[in-house]
Amino acid sequence: MTVQQFDGASAIVSGGAGGLGEATVRRLHADGLGVVIADLAADRGKALADELGSRALFVSTDVTSDDSVLATIEQAQQLGQLRYAVVAHGGFGVAQRIVQRDGSPADMTAFDKTINLYLNGTYNLTRLVAAAVAGAEPLDNGERGAIVMTASVAGYEGQIGQTAYAAAKAGVIGLTIAAARDLSSVGIRVNTIAPGTMKTPIMESVGEEAIAKFAANIPFPKRLGAPDEYADAAAFLLTNTYVNGEVMRLDGAQRFTPK
Repeated sequence: MTVQQFDGASAIVSGGAGGLGEATVRRLHADGLGVVIADLAADRGKALADELGSRALFVSTDVTSDDSVLATIEQAQQLGQLRYAVVAHGGFGVAQRIVQRDGSPADMTAFDKTINLYLNGTYNLTRLVAAAVAGAEPLDNGERGAIVMTASVAGYEGQIGQTAYAAAKAGVIGLTIAAARDLSSVGIRVNTIAPGTMKTPIMESVGEEAIAKFAANIPFPKRLGAPDEYADAAAFLLTNTYVNGEVMRLDGAQRFTPK
Protein backbone atom coordinates (compact mmCIF):
# COMPACT_ATOMS: atom_id res chain seq x y z
CA MET A 1 0.00 0.00 0.00
CA THR A 2 1.50 3.33 -1.02
CA VAL A 3 1.22 6.43 1.19
CA GLN A 4 0.09 9.55 -0.69
CA GLN A 5 2.59 11.90 0.92
CA PHE A 6 5.40 9.56 -0.18
CA ASP A 7 4.61 10.06 -3.88
CA GLY A 8 7.76 11.10 -5.73
CA ALA A 9 9.79 11.25 -2.50
CA SER A 10 12.84 9.44 -1.20
CA ALA A 11 14.30 8.50 2.17
CA ILE A 12 17.68 7.60 3.60
CA VAL A 13 17.89 4.79 6.14
CA SER A 14 21.24 4.58 7.91
CA GLY A 15 22.06 1.07 9.06
CA GLY A 16 19.67 -0.05 6.35
CA ALA A 17 21.48 -3.29 5.54
CA GLY A 18 20.46 -5.23 8.64
CA GLY A 19 18.35 -5.52 11.74
CA LEU A 20 16.05 -2.59 12.46
CA GLY A 21 17.24 -0.70 9.41
CA GLU A 22 16.54 -3.50 6.95
CA ALA A 23 13.00 -3.90 8.24
CA THR A 24 12.50 -0.16 7.86
CA VAL A 25 13.87 -0.14 4.32
CA ARG A 26 11.43 -2.89 3.36
CA ARG A 27 8.48 -1.10 4.95
CA LEU A 28 9.18 2.34 3.47
CA HIS A 29 9.87 0.89 0.03
CA ALA A 30 6.58 -1.02 0.17
CA ASP A 31 4.86 2.24 1.17
CA GLY A 32 6.10 3.92 -2.01
CA LEU A 33 9.30 5.72 -1.08
CA GLY A 34 12.53 5.55 -3.00
CA VAL A 35 14.96 4.31 -0.37
CA VAL A 36 18.72 4.61 -0.01
CA ILE A 37 20.23 1.83 2.07
CA ALA A 38 23.01 3.80 3.78
CA ASP A 39 25.43 1.38 5.39
CA LEU A 40 28.99 0.09 5.36
CA ALA A 41 27.90 -3.56 4.97
CA ALA A 42 28.23 -3.65 1.19
CA ASP A 43 27.33 -7.29 0.54
CA ARG A 44 24.10 -7.21 2.54
CA GLY A 45 23.19 -3.74 1.34
CA LYS A 46 23.63 -4.55 -2.34
CA ALA A 47 21.73 -7.81 -1.97
CA LEU A 48 18.79 -6.00 -0.36
CA ALA A 49 18.77 -3.32 -3.05
CA ASP A 50 18.86 -5.97 -5.78
CA GLU A 51 15.98 -7.83 -4.13
CA LEU A 52 13.79 -4.73 -3.85
CA GLY A 53 14.62 -3.57 -7.34
CA SER A 54 13.26 -0.27 -8.62
CA ARG A 55 13.79 2.80 -6.38
CA ALA A 56 16.06 1.02 -3.90
CA LEU A 57 19.76 1.79 -3.86
CA PHE A 58 22.70 0.83 -1.66
CA VAL A 59 25.21 3.58 -0.94
CA SER A 60 28.25 2.92 1.22
CA THR A 61 27.92 5.54 3.95
CA ASP A 62 30.03 6.61 6.90
CA VAL A 63 27.67 8.69 9.02
CA THR A 64 30.59 10.45 10.71
CA SER A 65 31.96 11.77 7.39
CA ASP A 66 30.47 14.90 5.81
CA ASP A 67 31.65 13.93 2.33
CA SER A 68 30.17 10.44 2.64
CA VAL A 69 26.78 11.68 3.88
CA LEU A 70 26.61 14.41 1.22
CA ALA A 71 27.30 11.82 -1.49
CA THR A 72 24.49 9.67 -0.07
CA ILE A 73 22.12 12.63 -0.12
CA GLU A 74 22.99 13.24 -3.77
CA GLN A 75 22.16 9.62 -4.61
CA ALA A 76 18.86 9.83 -2.72
CA GLN A 77 17.80 12.83 -4.80
CA GLN A 78 18.11 10.62 -7.90
CA LEU A 79 15.31 8.44 -6.50
CA GLY A 80 12.95 11.32 -5.78
CA GLN A 81 12.76 14.47 -3.70
CA LEU A 82 14.56 13.73 -0.43
CA ARG A 83 12.10 14.34 2.39
CA TYR A 84 12.69 11.60 4.97
CA ALA A 85 15.39 9.86 6.95
CA VAL A 86 15.49 7.11 9.56
CA VAL A 87 18.72 7.10 11.54
CA ALA A 88 19.06 3.46 12.62
CA HIS A 89 22.76 2.65 12.33
CA GLY A 90 24.61 0.53 14.88
CA GLY A 91 28.00 -1.10 14.83
CA PHE A 92 29.47 -2.03 18.17
CA GLY A 93 29.10 -1.87 21.93
CA VAL A 94 31.58 -1.21 24.72
CA ALA A 95 31.14 -3.01 28.04
CA GLN A 96 33.28 -1.27 30.66
CA ARG A 97 32.73 -0.06 34.18
CA ILE A 98 34.05 3.42 34.95
CA VAL A 99 36.44 1.76 37.37
CA GLN A 100 37.20 -1.78 36.24
CA ARG A 101 37.72 -4.80 38.46
CA ASP A 102 41.49 -4.39 38.34
CA GLY A 103 41.17 -0.81 39.54
CA SER A 104 41.98 0.81 36.20
CA PRO A 105 39.74 3.52 34.73
CA ALA A 106 37.57 2.91 31.69
CA ASP A 107 39.19 3.44 28.30
CA MET A 108 38.50 6.99 27.12
CA THR A 109 39.18 6.05 23.51
CA ALA A 110 36.36 3.50 23.59
CA PHE A 111 34.03 6.11 25.11
CA ASP A 112 34.90 8.66 22.42
CA LYS A 113 34.41 6.08 19.66
CA THR A 114 30.96 5.17 20.99
CA ILE A 115 29.85 8.80 21.29
CA ASN A 116 31.18 9.50 17.80
CA LEU A 117 29.15 6.74 16.16
CA TYR A 118 25.87 6.86 18.04
CA LEU A 119 25.55 10.55 18.93
CA ASN A 120 27.83 12.49 16.60
CA GLY A 121 26.90 10.25 13.66
CA THR A 122 23.21 10.75 14.38
CA TYR A 123 23.63 14.51 14.59
CA ASN A 124 25.75 14.65 11.45
CA LEU A 125 23.28 12.72 9.34
CA THR A 126 20.36 14.68 10.77
CA ARG A 127 21.88 18.11 10.14
CA LEU A 128 22.98 17.36 6.58
CA VAL A 129 19.72 15.67 5.59
CA ALA A 130 17.72 18.48 7.19
CA ALA A 131 19.64 21.09 5.20
CA ALA A 132 18.81 19.20 1.99
CA VAL A 133 15.14 18.70 2.89
CA ALA A 134 14.79 22.37 3.84
CA GLY A 135 15.30 23.25 0.17
CA ALA A 136 12.30 21.18 -0.97
CA GLU A 137 8.96 22.68 -1.84
CA PRO A 138 6.54 22.25 1.08
CA LEU A 139 3.68 19.79 0.81
CA ASP A 140 0.08 21.03 0.97
CA ASN A 141 0.17 20.91 4.79
CA GLY A 142 3.34 23.01 4.94
CA GLU A 143 5.59 20.10 5.89
CA ARG A 144 8.78 19.50 3.95
CA GLY A 145 9.75 16.21 5.57
CA ALA A 146 10.49 14.26 8.73
CA ILE A 147 13.37 12.53 10.47
CA VAL A 148 13.29 9.61 12.89
CA MET A 149 16.32 9.02 15.09
CA THR A 150 17.08 5.96 17.21
CA ALA A 151 17.91 6.05 20.91
CA SER A 152 17.55 3.15 23.36
CA VAL A 153 15.95 2.49 26.72
CA ALA A 154 19.58 2.41 27.88
CA GLY A 155 19.48 6.17 27.42
CA TYR A 156 17.07 6.22 30.37
CA GLU A 157 18.23 3.22 32.43
CA GLY A 158 21.76 2.36 31.44
CA GLN A 159 23.03 -0.85 32.96
CA ILE A 160 26.35 -1.60 34.63
CA GLY A 161 29.09 -1.37 32.02
CA GLN A 162 26.93 0.66 29.59
CA THR A 163 28.14 4.16 30.44
CA ALA A 164 29.40 4.99 26.94
CA TYR A 165 26.35 3.62 25.13
CA ALA A 166 23.91 5.06 27.67
CA ALA A 167 25.50 8.49 27.41
CA ALA A 168 25.34 8.41 23.61
CA LYS A 169 21.70 7.34 23.54
CA ALA A 170 20.74 9.82 26.27
CA GLY A 171 22.27 12.45 24.00
CA VAL A 172 19.96 11.39 21.17
CA ILE A 173 16.98 11.61 23.54
CA GLY A 174 17.99 15.13 24.55
CA LEU A 175 18.59 16.10 20.94
CA THR A 176 15.03 15.22 19.92
CA ILE A 177 13.01 18.17 21.25
CA ALA A 178 15.76 20.69 20.53
CA ALA A 179 16.09 19.47 16.93
CA ALA A 180 12.32 19.52 16.45
CA ARG A 181 12.21 23.13 17.65
CA ASP A 182 15.20 24.11 15.50
CA LEU A 183 13.67 22.63 12.37
CA SER A 184 10.10 23.83 12.92
CA SER A 185 10.85 26.98 10.93
CA VAL A 186 11.58 24.92 7.81
CA GLY A 187 8.71 22.45 8.25
CA ILE A 188 10.68 19.37 9.26
CA ARG A 189 9.52 17.14 12.13
CA VAL A 190 11.94 15.16 14.29
CA ASN A 191 11.04 12.19 16.50
CA THR A 192 12.96 9.33 18.10
CA ILE A 193 12.33 5.66 18.82
CA ALA A 194 13.89 4.22 21.98
CA PRO A 195 13.83 0.44 21.51
CA GLY A 196 14.14 -2.07 24.30
CA THR A 197 15.50 -5.55 23.65
CA MET A 198 14.87 -6.28 19.97
CA LYS A 199 15.25 -9.60 18.16
CA THR A 200 17.77 -8.46 15.59
CA PRO A 201 20.14 -10.93 13.88
CA ILE A 202 22.90 -9.98 16.34
CA MET A 203 20.61 -10.66 19.29
CA GLU A 204 19.45 -13.96 17.79
CA SER A 205 23.07 -15.10 17.67
CA VAL A 206 23.23 -15.29 21.50
CA GLY A 207 20.96 -18.37 21.49
CA GLU A 208 17.45 -19.21 22.63
CA GLU A 209 18.40 -19.71 26.29
CA ALA A 210 19.84 -16.20 26.56
CA ILE A 211 16.90 -14.72 24.64
CA ALA A 212 14.48 -16.39 27.09
CA LYS A 213 16.29 -14.72 29.99
CA PHE A 214 16.01 -11.32 28.34
CA ALA A 215 12.31 -11.89 27.64
CA ALA A 216 11.62 -12.84 31.26
CA ASN A 217 12.25 -9.22 32.30
CA ILE A 218 9.71 -7.79 29.84
CA PRO A 219 6.24 -7.32 31.41
CA PHE A 220 4.12 -7.85 28.27
CA PRO A 221 4.37 -9.25 25.73
CA LYS A 222 7.01 -11.55 27.17
CA ARG A 223 9.21 -11.64 24.12
CA LEU A 224 11.77 -9.54 22.35
CA GLY A 225 10.57 -6.86 19.99
CA ALA A 226 10.47 -7.62 16.27
CA PRO A 227 12.31 -5.45 13.72
CA ASP A 228 9.01 -5.12 11.84
CA GLU A 229 7.54 -3.44 14.94
CA TYR A 230 10.34 -0.89 14.85
CA ALA A 231 9.62 -0.33 11.15
CA ASP A 232 5.92 0.18 11.92
CA ALA A 233 6.83 2.79 14.51
CA ALA A 234 9.19 4.56 12.11
CA ALA A 235 6.55 4.66 9.36
CA PHE A 236 4.00 6.04 11.83
CA LEU A 237 6.35 8.80 12.96
CA LEU A 238 7.15 9.76 9.38
CA THR A 239 3.50 9.99 8.36
CA ASN A 240 1.62 11.33 11.40
CA THR A 241 2.14 15.04 10.88
CA TYR A 242 1.13 16.09 14.41
CA VAL A 243 3.73 13.99 16.22
CA ASN A 244 6.83 16.10 16.71
CA GLY A 245 9.64 16.25 19.26
CA GLU A 246 8.63 12.95 20.86
CA VAL A 247 10.61 9.92 22.04
CA MET A 248 8.61 6.72 21.65
CA ARG A 249 9.66 3.83 23.88
CA LEU A 250 9.26 0.51 22.09
CA ASP A 251 9.92 -1.95 24.89
CA GLY A 252 6.89 -3.90 26.14
CA ALA A 253 7.02 -1.81 29.37
CA GLN A 254 10.55 -3.04 30.03
CA ARG A 255 12.74 -1.08 32.42
CA PHE A 256 16.38 -2.07 32.56
CA THR A 257 17.66 -3.24 35.91
CA PRO A 258 21.31 -2.56 36.92
CA LYS A 259 22.42 -5.92 35.43
